[in-house]
Order: sequence, then structure tokens, then C-alpha cells
Amino acid sequence: MSLIERFYPETRFGGFTHLDGTISFYIRVRALLKREFVVLDLGCGRGAHAEDPVEMRRSLRNFKGQCTQVIGVDVDPAAGDNPHLDQFFRIQNGKLPLEGGTIDLCVSDFVLEHIEMPDDFFSEVFRVLKPGGYLCLRTANRIGYVAIIARFTRSRWHRWILSKAMPNRKFEDVFPTFYRCNTTRRLSRTLHSHGFDAVVFGYESEPAYFSFSRFFYRLATWHQKLAPNFLKLSLFAFARKELEKSSSVSK
Repeated sequence: MSLIERFYPETRFGGFTHLDGTISFYIRVRALLKREFVVLDLGCGRGAHAEDPVEMRRSLRNFKGQCTQVIGVDVDPAAGDNPHLDQFFRIQNGKLPLEGGTIDLCVSDFVLEHIEMPDDFFSEVFRVLKPGGYLCLRTANRIGYVAIIARFTRSRWHRWILSKAMPNRKFEDVFPTFYRCNTTRRLSRTLHSHGFDAVVFGYESEPAYFSFSRFFYRLATWHQKLAPNFLKLSLFAFARKELEKSSSVSK
């Protein structure tokens, strides 16, 4: 019996735990999605989630056919092969290759930790969103134990842990991390300073990072239950570009 089945026996019925972070995040994204939306997948990658063995997660993450258009952008040209996109553009010089005010909903999933200049990042997101458009963001918490281990262990040891925790993750999908805006307080302040109405909170799912050790896995489950919000491993942010003042004035 695997560790995830031992500690979370409900996985035998559907393949996911009751606190699966991907399902929790994308259910809320789906609650915002409308058929007429143009969706931006910011940092879309190659679409590796198409290989996820859990059908529920695959389905929730695939917006193609559920909205007017899915546009993907990434710094990696290989992301053009992502099968869940209608159109792909490569990011160059930190600028999103899109016209302003054209996006209804932007999804950024585990991308912010790789952004060296977050103010420029959020300025660009704000620019391309329509007034009232949504940003849905998931990222690593800088002061969560996974990010701390990643920063203070040798890269060879860290790669070994990742290979055990995420055996399907390919080497080319691992990018440098900066964690410049990766705490609940910093992320919330930054979003509001860029004109977003936002909610930011910590979230922690099952401890896949320690799948190689029953002892550390058990400790991590206690951390998941007891850690305060600001120490959770992941940060979820749901934000909306505020409507133009002129449009909000009653006639």
C-alpha cells in the first residue's frame, strides 16, 4: 500500500485526496469561468498535466472547448506543443504579446515563484485583463518548508527528492526560482497596489514531497493539519481587475 493510500484512504475512490490542491484551486477557477470568456494560461508549459493519471484533475485543468478561446504564453518555445491551447505566443523581454484589455480570465499556476520582477509581471497581467477580469494564481510559499529545503539543499539532493515526489516531472520543466513575491502578506499587498481586488490565502495538500519516507510523510501530515495559514506550502490568490470608475457611476 502506498503512503498516500495509507494516510488518505479515500484516494481509492477517484484517485485523489479530500484536500487535493489542484482540484481545490481549479474548482474555484471553474466557478469563475464563462462560455464567452477568453482565457489566458500564463506560463502554460508543454501541457504535462495531460499525462496526469487522475481523470478529474485532467478534466478540471483543460479549458479548451469550455470557453471562446484559450491562449497560452510561455518563455519556453516548446510550450507551443501544449494540446490544450487554441493559440500560443512566446514571452520575450518580460512582455505579454497581447493587446491590452483582451483577456477575461488569466490562470497562473506555479509560475510566480520563477518571476524575477513581480511588479512588471503584475503590471502586464493588469494591462491585458479586461475591466472586471479575473486573475487566478497558485504559487509556492517562500516560508513553507518545501521552498526552504529547495533553497538550502544542494541541487543534486533536491533533484533526487523531486524525482521521488514527482516521478513524471521532466528535467526541462524545472526552472530557476526567486520567490520575490511569495508570502501571503507580500502577495496581497502587491496585488492591491496594482489595482486588483484580491484574496490571498495559504493552502496545503497531501505531502507528496516526502513520498519516499513514511516517517517524514507522517510529520508532514501533522504540519498540514497544524500549520497556520501563512506557513502553508502553497499560496492561492484570486483577484479581479477593478472596474473603471466611470463605468461604476450610477446614471
